[in-house]
Amino acid sequence: MTSTSQLADRGHPVSVGMGHLKDRVALLAQGPVWSMRDVEVRQAVLDLSEVTSMLAALEITLLAHAHRTGAVEELGASSVAAWWAHESRLTPVEAHRRVTHAVAVEDHHPEVGAALAAGGLRPEQARVVVDAVDALPDDVDPQVVDQARAHLLAEAAHHDAKALRVLGKRVLDVVAPEVGEAQLAQQLDAEERAAQAAQRFTMHDGGHGRTYGRFTLPTWKADLLRTALHALASPRREGGRGSTPEGMGNAFGDYVQRFPTEKLPDAGGVSATVVVTMDVTTLMGGLKAASLDTGTMISPGLARQLACKAGVIPVVLGGGSQVLDVGRRRRFHTTTQRIALATRDGGCTTIGCTRPPSWCEAHHEVPWSRGGGTSVDEGRLLCSRHHHLAHHPAYEMTHHPGRKVSFTRRE
Repeated sequence: MTSTSQLADRGHPVSVGMGHLKDRVALLAQGPVWSMRDVEVRQAVLDLSEVTSMLAALEITLLAHAHRTGAVEELGASSVAAWWAHESRLTPVEAHRRVTHAVAVEDHHPEVGAALAAGGLRPEQARVVVDAVDALPDDVDPQVVDQARAHLLAEAAHHDAKALRVLGKRVLDVVAPEVGEAQLAQQLDAEERAAQAAQRFTMHDGGHGRTYGRFTLPTWKADLLRTALHALASPRREGGRGSTPEGMGNAFGDYVQRFPTEKLPDAGGVSATVVVTMDVTTLMGGLKAASLDTGTMISPGLARQLACKAGVIPVVLGGGSQVLDVGRRRRFHTTTQRIALATRDGGCTTIGCTRPPSWCEAHHEVPWSRGGGTSVDEGRLLCSRHHHLAHHPAYEMTHHPGRKVSFTRRE
């Protein structure tokens, strides 16, 4: 049987070497490592790290050469990255990233390739150095660029890729302080504006009483959130479970419950808060489920627990869902009425409108100017648009069963 190295002996020295290397690695992989001493295992792992760096340097050389010479054109491939991804089962994104990196190193950063080939620089560090140097402003003097690259390569002997990336962002502060300060300010300003524009928050009710969410925040805001959650998750605090995913999840739940709702803006005359609706029998210890103003059903035990929480308003219903009592954090009659309206109407009462209570305003069925009173019975919720139509002389409001209304333009 012909070995890989024997086949490779007929070709280029690099092909010959690759053949021998594959044979040797195959033999090493089958070696009885169980008999190695601890000191030998440690040294072998470190040696392997150096060999990995050397092979990464060879990969850069081969990929860059294949790109320059169009080595895959005769196969009809659109690019070296596309061919490599297909043949090696790399993802197209990863193949393209590595080819681009290889060309950048060969064309603009030969010092990085040399450091890899010597075994002292790790592939992840090499990418960080190249990215940091390429990110320098175009008007930076070439000599400063060379100094920045040399500085980062020297620091790579003492820092991993993550720490090196931080140093890379401030490299001009070291090699050209007068340039670095202005450049960093511009870079941070651009990053902050982009991060601010990219803020996102989504929640999805997965059923079974669980909701899942995703968010994107500027890092400085995420730091504020993380600091608050760490304080709540601290094992030194009663109930704290540490910074594990479970501990941080519990801390986030506590954070939501503890946030001072009086600091939130009013929505429709009522400060943003949670309303828990329950029958009087539930409040007194019954087993009937309760609900939040969002429509979420909750157990009677949780309802009674929430009814005692600060920032949560309990609404107690009697027969026929009549509001018997509205618990309140302040003695403001109008706030209580609006909460009762929200509980009864569930949002804008206009047919086809789905605006929630927090987006609605309380409307007097009989205008105050005509002797109408401010009460729940004589009021209804309307969103801002429909409330405007209710008072617009060009529109007529028609009442329908189920406390619904509609608007039509007068002839």
